[in-house]
Amino acid sequence: MADAITRFFEDLNRRGFEPLLEKTSGTVRFDLHEGARTTHWLLAIERGRLRVDREDREADTIIGISPDLFEQIVTGREDGIASLLRGDLTVTGSTRLMVQVERIFPSPPGTRGPQRVGAKGAS
Repeated sequence: MADAITRFFEDLNRRGFEPLLEKTSGTVRFDLHEGARTTHWLLAIERGRLRVDREDREADTIIGISPDLFEQIVTGREDGIASLLRGDLTVTGSTRLMVQVERIFPSPPGTRGPQRVGAKGAS
Protein backbone atom coordinates (compact mmCIF):
# COMPACT_ATOMS: atom_id res chain seq x y z
CA MET A 1 0.00 0.00 0.00
CA ALA A 2 2.56 2.60 1.10
CA ASP A 3 4.70 1.79 -1.93
CA ALA A 4 1.98 2.92 -4.37
CA ILE A 5 1.49 6.14 -2.40
CA THR A 6 5.22 6.83 -2.20
CA ARG A 7 5.63 6.12 -5.94
CA PHE A 8 2.74 8.48 -6.73
CA PHE A 9 4.29 11.38 -4.81
CA GLU A 10 7.82 10.65 -6.06
CA ASP A 11 6.49 10.69 -9.62
CA LEU A 12 4.82 14.08 -9.04
CA ASN A 13 8.07 15.46 -7.66
CA ARG A 14 10.05 14.11 -10.65
CA ARG A 15 7.53 15.58 -13.11
CA GLY A 16 8.22 19.03 -11.84
CA PHE A 17 5.50 20.51 -14.05
CA GLU A 18 1.92 19.39 -14.68
CA PRO A 19 0.15 21.08 -17.64
CA LEU A 20 -3.29 20.29 -16.19
CA LEU A 21 -2.42 22.55 -13.25
CA GLU A 22 -0.68 25.38 -15.14
CA LYS A 23 -3.29 27.89 -13.91
CA THR A 24 -3.25 26.54 -10.35
CA SER A 25 -1.25 27.71 -7.35
CA GLY A 26 -1.56 26.62 -3.73
CA THR A 27 -0.62 23.96 -1.22
CA VAL A 28 -2.41 20.71 -0.45
CA ARG A 29 -1.53 18.58 2.56
CA PHE A 30 -2.63 14.97 2.51
CA ASP A 31 -3.06 13.60 6.03
CA LEU A 32 -3.16 9.81 5.89
CA HIS A 33 -4.77 8.65 9.14
CA GLU A 34 -4.15 5.12 10.36
CA GLY A 35 -5.26 4.73 13.96
CA ALA A 36 -3.25 7.13 16.12
CA ARG A 37 -0.61 7.57 13.41
CA THR A 38 -0.82 10.24 10.69
CA THR A 39 1.52 10.46 7.69
CA HIS A 40 1.75 13.84 5.94
CA TRP A 41 2.47 14.64 2.29
CA LEU A 42 2.59 18.28 1.22
CA LEU A 43 2.05 19.17 -2.45
CA ALA A 44 3.04 22.72 -3.40
CA ILE A 45 1.81 23.98 -6.78
CA GLU A 46 2.99 27.20 -8.38
CA ARG A 47 1.28 27.65 -11.76
CA GLY A 48 1.74 23.98 -12.56
CA ARG A 49 5.19 23.55 -11.04
CA LEU A 50 5.05 20.77 -8.45
CA ARG A 51 7.05 20.13 -5.32
CA VAL A 52 6.36 17.36 -2.81
CA ASP A 53 7.58 17.24 0.79
CA ARG A 54 6.77 15.09 3.81
CA GLU A 55 5.86 17.97 6.08
CA ASP A 56 3.17 18.72 8.60
CA ARG A 57 2.70 22.44 8.02
CA GLU A 58 -0.11 24.80 7.12
CA ALA A 59 -1.67 24.37 3.69
CA ASP A 60 -4.45 25.97 1.67
CA THR A 61 -6.24 22.62 1.55
CA ILE A 62 -5.94 19.68 3.93
CA ILE A 63 -7.31 16.32 2.86
CA GLY A 64 -7.83 13.74 5.61
CA ILE A 65 -8.03 10.18 4.34
CA SER A 66 -7.15 6.60 5.24
CA PRO A 67 -4.02 5.15 3.61
CA ASP A 68 -6.11 2.30 2.15
CA LEU A 69 -8.53 4.65 0.38
CA PHE A 70 -5.74 6.96 -0.78
CA GLU A 71 -3.89 3.97 -2.27
CA GLN A 72 -7.06 3.11 -4.20
CA ILE A 73 -7.25 6.69 -5.50
CA VAL A 74 -3.59 6.89 -6.58
CA THR A 75 -3.90 3.57 -8.41
CA GLY A 76 -7.11 4.57 -10.20
CA ARG A 77 -9.40 2.10 -8.46
CA GLU A 78 -11.39 4.81 -6.69
CA ASP A 79 -12.41 8.39 -7.44
CA GLY A 80 -11.52 11.21 -5.05
CA ILE A 81 -14.61 13.33 -5.68
CA ALA A 82 -16.91 10.33 -5.22
CA SER A 83 -15.07 9.53 -1.98
CA LEU A 84 -15.60 13.09 -0.78
CA LEU A 85 -19.31 12.98 -1.61
CA ARG A 86 -19.66 9.68 0.29
CA GLY A 87 -17.94 11.21 3.31
CA ASP A 88 -14.98 8.83 3.10
CA LEU A 89 -12.48 11.70 3.21
CA THR A 90 -12.48 15.20 4.64
CA VAL A 91 -11.42 18.49 3.09
CA THR A 92 -10.49 21.54 5.14
CA GLY A 93 -9.79 24.83 3.39
CA SER A 94 -10.16 25.33 -0.35
CA THR A 95 -12.37 22.64 -1.87
CA ARG A 96 -11.76 24.37 -5.22
CA LEU A 97 -8.07 23.47 -4.97
CA MET A 98 -8.98 19.88 -4.08
CA VAL A 99 -11.12 19.63 -7.23
CA GLN A 100 -8.30 21.05 -9.37
CA VAL A 101 -5.71 18.66 -7.90
CA GLU A 102 -8.06 15.72 -8.44
CA ARG A 103 -7.20 16.01 -12.16
CA ILE A 104 -3.76 14.48 -11.60
CA PHE A 105 -5.13 11.21 -10.23
CA PRO A 106 -5.76 8.31 -12.60
CA SER A 107 -9.37 7.70 -13.64
CA PRO A 108 -11.13 4.65 -12.23
CA PRO A 109 -11.56 1.70 -14.61
CA GLY A 110 -14.66 1.90 -16.78
CA THR A 111 -14.75 5.70 -16.71
CA ARG A 112 -16.08 7.21 -19.92
CA GLY A 113 -14.83 10.36 -21.55
CA PRO A 114 -11.35 11.88 -21.65
CA GLN A 115 -8.79 10.20 -19.43
CA ARG A 116 -6.70 12.15 -16.98
CA VAL A 117 -2.92 12.09 -16.75
CA GLY A 118 -1.69 8.89 -15.21
CA ALA A 119 -4.69 6.84 -16.36
CA LYS A 120 -3.94 3.54 -18.03
CA GLY A 121 -3.87 3.98 -21.78
CA ALA A 122 -3.58 7.76 -21.57
CA SER A 123 -1.12 9.42 -23.91
